[in-house]
Amino acid sequence: MKKRLQVRSILRRSWLLPLILLCSNPGISQSSETSDAGGRVVLVLPFDNRSGQAALAWVGDSFPDTLNQRLTSAGFLTIAREDRQYALDHLGLPIDFRPSRATTIRIAQNLDADFVIVGSYNVANGRIAVQAQVLEVKNLKLSAPLQDSSELNRLFDVENAIAWKAARQIDPHFNVAQQTFLAASGGVQLSAFENYIRGTDAPTSQERIKRLQAAIAANPNYPAALLALGKAQYSEREYDQAAVTFAKIPQTDRRALEAGFYIGLSRFNTAKYAEAESAFAFVASRLPLPEVVNNQAVASSRQGHNAVPLFQRASTADPNDPDYHYNLAVALFRQGDFAGAKREVDLTLKLRPADSEAAQLKTSINSGQKPPAVAAAAATDTTASSDFDPLERIRRTYSEASFRQAAFQLDQMRAMRLATLPPAEQAAKYTQQGHEYLTQGLVPEAEQEFQTAIAADAASAEAHAGLAQVRERSGNSADARAEAQSSIMLHPNIPAYLVLARLDLQANDASASARDVSKALQLDPKDSSAQGMRQALQARGQSLP
Repeated sequence: MKKRLQVRSILRRSWLLPLILLCSNPGISQSSETSDAGGRVVLVLPFDNRSGQAALAWVGDSFPDTLNQRLTSAGFLTIAREDRQYALDHLGLPIDFRPSRATTIRIAQNLDADFVIVGSYNVANGRIAVQAQVLEVKNLKLSAPLQDSSELNRLFDVENAIAWKAARQIDPHFNVAQQTFLAASGGVQLSAFENYIRGTDAPTSQERIKRLQAAIAANPNYPAALLALGKAQYSEREYDQAAVTFAKIPQTDRRALEAGFYIGLSRFNTAKYAEAESAFAFVASRLPLPEVVNNQAVASSRQGHNAVPLFQRASTADPNDPDYHYNLAVALFRQGDFAGAKREVDLTLKLRPADSEAAQLKTSINSGQKPPAVAAAAATDTTASSDFDPLERIRRTYSEASFRQAAFQLDQMRAMRLATLPPAEQAAKYTQQGHEYLTQGLVPEAEQEFQTAIAADAASAEAHAGLAQVRERSGNSADARAEAQSSIMLHPNIPAYLVLARLDLQANDASASARDVSKALQLDPKDSSAQGMRQALQARGQSLP
């Protein structure tokens, strides 16, 4: 399973390239040392439990989850749990195997990882102490230990700090502040996190669902737990429940694409084809991989629509997949294009000679008689040779690796495109994306965008104002004030004044806050945010000057 080769093959898909610049995935600010996609693939292994307490084994499994999230936000391509398990299985090792250094290198090479993060932890007197190291696979070089410690109930702080130190170890030019990483896990209770980790590792579906439901009960808007629960319900063929669970994940969340794919499958499995088509179309609009476009086409076809153009897109994107050629052959056959259908079914049989359905389809095409309406075919869903009604094939497996690799590479392409713009335009584009991330609550991603904007154009008042908002959200009041003041010095603007107003109000200096709000309203008397701050001050008895 060659990760980097897969990424590059995805980019060669002709119909995906024109859409690259339309995608709004996280931007990547990279140093020259690690700007190649092949230099940013990171494998995080579960940390070793050296506490002697078996009940704390889940903590070791939680490190890859948190570190993968933070490193992904930092622009690295992390290897998911499923792919790590694949590598262990491929090497004949149990899932809970704790590898030696030599085996770690074999796993990394099997997954084509550039860096591996290994570590251990100990817990004593209510405190957790963690030590991690970064293995550079190419040079077989192990970093000095990266250490952190805190009270056990502040596990997120320790994991986020280790993630930040690992990012800096891999890329010394990484410029997102540590405090931003520390603030990134806000809102998730530790008990919910424990149930989520235990749920994903549970040996039975019943225990898995029970644990994940407990995590969501503690944190109803926990996207990772919702996704895991939806997948568990889907595996149990609870399709309606799964679709409802997946739908609770906001479309702005990173997991929305995978959730949307499974919503499509869930609705398809209950013959709700219009809803299935809508779900697949949403995913395809963000990341139009062939399996998604294919499924959108199948759901459309089940409603009696002409899905030939969609099937052609999927087949063109991945011409080595026999199912896509088969589906296109069926769709063309149904439209009465016998020559086109024969061409596609011949390609199917060339790629998969033993495909009996394709052979039957070829016989039907050669007969020159159109198949029955798709609704009738879907109702019978038979492949008997005496009554052959061909139906297009849906792709029922979700390849997270393909999705994540494509998204990662789209980010790379976006960064390359922006690099060709004048500095001021680069800064404006990165700043715009940074504000979108702030709206979604993705603070580390937002900081990276604002930092990249400032690197492109240090005179961007908007970028400094955005960075001030990031610093405010991560609790760094001093730096937030400094960035807001720098922004105003470059060009007076409402967001920077409002950062100062909120900071002054937090410091119980209502009069200074009122002055900041007044200056903001002078720039735009109708600004809703400034008006809201004025009302908040008036509620405290503070009038504006």
